[in-house]
Amino acid sequence: MSKNHAPNISDSEWTVMRVFWSRGESTSSEVIAALASETDWKPKTIQTLIRRLVQKEALTYQKIGREYLYRPAVDERTCEEAASRRFLDRVFDGKLAPFLATFVESSNYSEEEIAQLKQILEEGGPDGNSA
Repeated sequence: MSKNHAPNISDSEWTVMRVFWSRGESTSSEVIAALASETDWKPKTIQTLIRRLVQKEALTYQKIGREYLYRPAVDERTCEEAASRRFLDRVFDGKLAPFLATFVESSNYSEEEIAQLKQILEEGGPDGNSA
């Protein structure tokens, strides 16, 4: 799988992938330790999630001695874009305007956040780059 093709990953798998994206590479023991303070998952649960991510080609691995060193096979931005598109397709029939209307109408935003949203819409991205 290329870095530009995103697998469909679950919410729990997102939590695990964020550890890998922030670290670049890790062993399962390191991921278990990193998630100990933010989840109540058992080590076997995390190992199962890592195994699923390997099967989905979201992670690659290399055996070093008795340990496996895992690395992201897909970049975070690609996964975010794919997950956003799947959500938009599933919930809003692929239509952006109803999504934005629902999102904006249901929350209170600061003037700064509204200005950022306007910039994104007008310029094609938060930094003025087309996404």
